[in-house]
Amino acid sequence: MSASRITGRLRNLNKTQKLSAAGVSAVAAAAISLSLVPGHAEAETEPQALSAAPVIFDSASSKQARAIQDSVIEQHSTAEKLVKAADAAKAKKAAAVKEKAEEKAKKAKLKKAKAKAHSKAKAHKSESRSSRSSARTHMYANNLDGWIRESLDIMHKKGIPGTYEGLHRNIIRESSGNPNAINDWDINAQNGVPSIGLLQIIKPTFDYYHVSGTPHTQYDPVANITASANYAADKYGSIDNVNSAY
Repeated sequence: MSASRITGRLRNLNKTQKLSAAGVSAVAAAAISLSLVPGHAEAETEPQALSAAPVIFDSASSKQARAIQDSVIEQHSTAEKLVKAADAAKAKKAAAVKEKAEEKAKKAKLKKAKAKAHSKAKAHKSESRSSRSSARTHMYANNLDGWIRESLDIMHKKGIPGTYEGLHRNIIRESSGNPNAINDWDINAQNGVPSIGLLQIIKPTFDYYHVSGTPHTQYDPVANITASANYAADKYGSIDNVNSAY
């Protein structure tokens, strides 16, 4: 590396490094000056013509000049190492700053992705819950067919036997499918406990055979069917076995 290039690079060094470089320049100047002066001889007072013969240095002067030149070379090498070390430290610091910024950006991106996934999962869960609620609400029609089908599902869960045909046949015979039908003339009515609802069940029997999960009223069609089927299963084995007043 040339002296001018090193001097330019030294502008970026610290105070100690600059002092070292200054010493290098001073020693270099001294070496150059010494190399131009032969030995310790006195300067001639009169100008002489340049001789074509080579300039001869004494042994001591030559050794001193070489020593100074070696020192200059060594210090030049030291200065170059300092410059390279400063560049390496600067590059390392820049790389660390870049890595930290990239890590920060990566964390921010990951956090954003997690928040998006959580929001999406929450929306999906809410939508599923709404769909299930809607399905439960609209699964059964609000008519005789829907009441029988809902009752059958409850009966199957509770282990109560019976079929659609058995329920439908007995409902039509007992009430013609009217959930508000009341028998006000038979012995039960005379005793103050009239038969009520789709399967014409009296209050004491309804209360005893009521199935949990259904409304506790004889006028509710699903509760009436399920309680009556539960009673028929206990007395006759199944509502399917009933073909007349029971």
